[in-house]
Amino acid sequence: MEMQNRIHLIGNAHLDPVWLWQWQEGYAEIKATFRSALDRLNEFPDFVFTRSCAAYYRWIEENAPEMFEEIKSRVAEGRWVIVGGWWIQPDCNLPSGESFARHSLYGQRYFHDRFGVTAKVGYNVDSFGHNGMLPQLLKKSGMDYYVFMRPDKNEKELERNLFWWESEDGSRVMAYRLSEAYLTNRGHSIEEKVLRHDAMAQQDGHAHMTFYGVGNHGGGPTISNLRTIEAMQTKYGEEHVVLSSPNRYFAELAAAGPELPVVKDEMQMHAIGCYSTHSESKENNRRAEHRLLNAEKFSAMANQLVGLPYPKEKLQLAWENVMFNQFHDIMGGCSIREAFQDAREAYGEALNIGAKTLNAALQRLSWSINTMKPEVKSLSKEKDWLSWEHADVGTPFVVFNPLSWDVELPVTANRRFASITDDEGNAVPIQTVRASRTNGEDKWDTLFMARIPAMGYRVYWCFMTKELPAPAIASPVEAVSCVLENAFLRVEIQKHTGYISRLVDKRTNAEMLSGPGAVPVIIDEHHSDTWGHGLHSYRDLIGYFSDAEVKVLEEGPLRGTIRVTSRYNGSVLRQDFILHHHAAELQVKVQLDWREKHKMLKLSFPVAVEQPEAVSEIPYGHIQRKANGREVPGQQWIDVSGLAVESDDGRRGLAILNNAKYGYDVLENEARMTVVRSPIFADHYGVRDELVEFMDQGMQEFAYSLVPHDGGWQDAGIVRKAYELNVPPTTVWETYHEGPLSQKLDGLAISSEQIVSTAFKQAEDGDGWILRCYETSGRSAETSIELPLLNRTWSSRFGKCEIKTFHIPFDETLPVREVNLVEFPCGD
Repeated sequence: MEMQNRIHLIGNAHLDPVWLWQWQEGYAEIKATFRSALDRLNEFPDFVFTRSCAAYYRWIEENAPEMFEEIKSRVAEGRWVIVGGWWIQPDCNLPSGESFARHSLYGQRYFHDRFGVTAKVGYNVDSFGHNGMLPQLLKKSGMDYYVFMRPDKNEKELERNLFWWESEDGSRVMAYRLSEAYLTNRGHSIEEKVLRHDAMAQQDGHAHMTFYGVGNHGGGPTISNLRTIEAMQTKYGEEHVVLSSPNRYFAELAAAGPELPVVKDEMQMHAIGCYSTHSESKENNRRAEHRLLNAEKFSAMANQLVGLPYPKEKLQLAWENVMFNQFHDIMGGCSIREAFQDAREAYGEALNIGAKTLNAALQRLSWSINTMKPEVKSLSKEKDWLSWEHADVGTPFVVFNPLSWDVELPVTANRRFASITDDEGNAVPIQTVRASRTNGEDKWDTLFMARIPAMGYRVYWCFMTKELPAPAIASPVEAVSCVLENAFLRVEIQKHTGYISRLVDKRTNAEMLSGPGAVPVIIDEHHSDTWGHGLHSYRDLIGYFSDAEVKVLEEGPLRGTIRVTSRYNGSVLRQDFILHHHAAELQVKVQLDWREKHKMLKLSFPVAVEQPEAVSEIPYGHIQRKANGREVPGQQWIDVSGLAVESDDGRRGLAILNNAKYGYDVLENEARMTVVRSPIFADHYGVRDELVEFMDQGMQEFAYSLVPHDGGWQDAGIVRKAYELNVPPTTVWETYHEGPLSQKLDGLAISSEQIVSTAFKQAEDGDGWILRCYETSGRSAETSIELPLLNRTWSSRFGKCEIKTFHIPFDETLPVREVNLVEFPCGD
């Protein structure tokens, strides 16, 4: 046989740090594998080793420093090739867009600082699917190429395994899908594999890559592997069978410039069950992502305004925990039970760091607010404590908004008050609501309407006895029997089922559901393994939660709540349907006690539209998918829109927002959000006896919202509403003191409603601030951006779905400039 195109042999060691073992075992195996690779480099002068994952290198650096120095010399020599650029090989659907940015930021900077290089090739050969925004995320991280393996050819047909992959904004990377597995374990012939790939190379007219090395639990290329390759080089020629790396492969292909197809799509679907396994880890991931972003924002503000030291190292440690837990076998929920106990500890540390740093920043800011009103000053001077006690001058309550736009929403103060005013003395509407406290007679809180500036705060004054007239609620919420109603929506609940029988958008008098909604359906999945291998959907319906109890918990004026409690076998589902007077959305707080095995719970919502289109949030973007019933990943929101039924009113739709879930399906006009699955831990049709343990047994809580809208989702504020569900305001009780800060702070102003800012932090080089924004609607936009606390204003143009990162120098004479996700100048 004569080889016409090169076969690049890629020596690698696929190494899951966690899967059927815990991270401590993975830690040990990484050291053994890296040692083996270094030994092969010493023994075979032409051998080249390829390795990703900054986290692995960090472990070697801290535990085997002599080996680390050897690796540094081999990297400098060019025979140990760093790829990936990310902290770990994560699940590539479930982390947020900002998490992907942090994988690049911390991974690429680690490689740059320790080895003087950054990865040029993105590398996720074992992840189960790849979101459609990755080309932009890769390009803006300094990576022009991408290697992956899944979905394989049986799961997604591609014209070629080498192609240009393009995201919605127009970014492109040269991508390569492995033709076969990344490993060559016992019984696998390297030569046969190479010959198969050579046939593909001849057909495609360009070189191919062949990966070899013992994998999954590490090991890497063996002496036997390399001797076999030496024999192949003698047989077929060293120029045709080359010991190589992805870097060399892509460099040669880029130079050759072959005609390649362009694919503008996500790389899906494999292992559909991974988007709904192990609810606890997925909830913790979402909470940790948002908490760390909030902590960064207010830590930056506290540093700039009142000199609080910025806790860079602590926050990075927390992000490293979150990124490690985003490893595809952890985030995908397919590891052993003990691995998830470890994940709980890592998330706990990250959440605790986030809570402590956030609290320190908020407390420092609130302590610096001037709360000495004239009446407070007067009483303080007189030191008439009896008069003070009866004066009721109000207690300052500081409400912080981390989001990049003003929010108007109800906030709970955990006391019962007679009245509440804003910082200007204007009384606001209030409602007494039940507290979580049960010890003693004080079981009431106060709900009040607040308007808080973007990335800022506002002081509200709470009065125990002083009753001040507040503006009347023009249309208070009504909660009567099985009906919730405000000026915008009417919600009717069936008495015995607990389903939503009607959801009426009163603004257009439109029925938004074509049948019962919020229906808890039970799916049989005895035929599924933990991953959901080989499946496209979960549609084997076997029952419903029923025997509902419907009870009114709260009756306006600001909020009405109806609780529905239903049952299936030994499981109990409690849904609190909540309607606020000012909002055209129905919020639902869910508590689930799940006791089922090999079953799945979905909530069903048939949307009253024709020719439906299903769109969902993906990392820093969105994607439209066919309404064909396939189980797919989504993040904070999904939307089903279409033509209005029996009407000439044009388009309308229903968005479903959530704060903890990631899986759903849409079949024609019916959307189903996946709530929970209960497979066996790490089960690939293995032993199923009485000793196995099932996932997600017991209690869990989450929230979702239903948002009807006229027209398309882009103009209905869906992205912002989803963030508001996930990122509520934070509050601090204060006392009376002088301070340099006013009682209201506007932190950020972005003129275009299409642009959302997600991150505000100190720059990694310590020479300024970083503000990251992205375009949310798929339409280009011009916007001005103002940061009053930095005395900065600038303008920028965003392409559709474009991510932009701005570096704002401490020195106000220096201009704001755009940098990439690694915080290097664009183009570096």
